[in-house]
Amino acid sequence: MPPSPAPWERVCVFCGIRPGTAPHHVQLARDFGTALALHGRGLVYGAGSTGIMGAVAEAVLAAGAPVTGVIPRQLFERERPDASRAEVRVVESMHERKALMYRLSTGFAVLSGGLGTLEELLEVATWNQLGFHRKPLVLVNRGGFFDPLLTMLDTMVGNGFLEPADRALIQDSSDVDDALHRLTHGEGRAAGPAPSVRTVSAPR
Repeated sequence: MPPSPAPWERVCVFCGIRPGTAPHHVQLARDFGTALALHGRGLVYGAGSTGIMGAVAEAVLAAGAPVTGVIPRQLFERERPDASRAEVRVVESMHERKALMYRLSTGFAVLSGGLGTLEELLEVATWNQLGFHRKPLVLVNRGGFFDPLLTMLDTMVGNGFLEPADRALIQDSSDVDDALHRLTHGEGRAAGPAPSVRTVSAPR
C-alpha cells in the first residue's frame, strides 16, 4: 500500500445522489471509496448521504480516511447531509460549492450520475482547457456507463470542435486501481489562484 500523505490529499468525486437501476453502480462506488482510502487519499464530494454519493463516502470513512462534503444551503434539506458522518461545509451557492470542491482537491474522479454530475465534469474539464487549473480528471468507466459520452467527445474532435490535446484532458479507465493511479500520478499544477468562497456552519 502506498504511504499516506500528510496532511491528507483529497480527490473530488462527482457522482449521483440516486443509486441507479443496477446494483453495479453502487458497488463501484463502494469499491472506489475503499481503494481511495487505501491509496492514502481522502474524499471531497457533494455531501449527499444517499445513492452513489452516500456509498462512496461511507466506504471512504469505513476504510479510515477523511471525508469532506460541500453543499449549498438550499440543498441541505433535500440531500440529507446531516445523515452522513462526513465533515459538511455549507456554502451559499452552487458556484461557491464547486469553487471550494476544486480548491480542496488534487484531482477529480467521475462515477455514475445524472445532469449535475455531467455538468460538474464538463465544467472542471473546461477549467483545465482554459488553464484555470491543471488537475487530473478521470471517468471511472466500469461497465461502459460513459461510453456514449466518450464517443461524443471523439465526434467533437473529428468535426473540429475540440482539439485532441483538450480531449485528452478527460481520461477514462474501467479499472479502479488504474483510475486512482492516473489521479495520484497525473499532472497536478494549479494554474492560478482558486476562487474565494465563504462557508457557513451546517444548520442544526
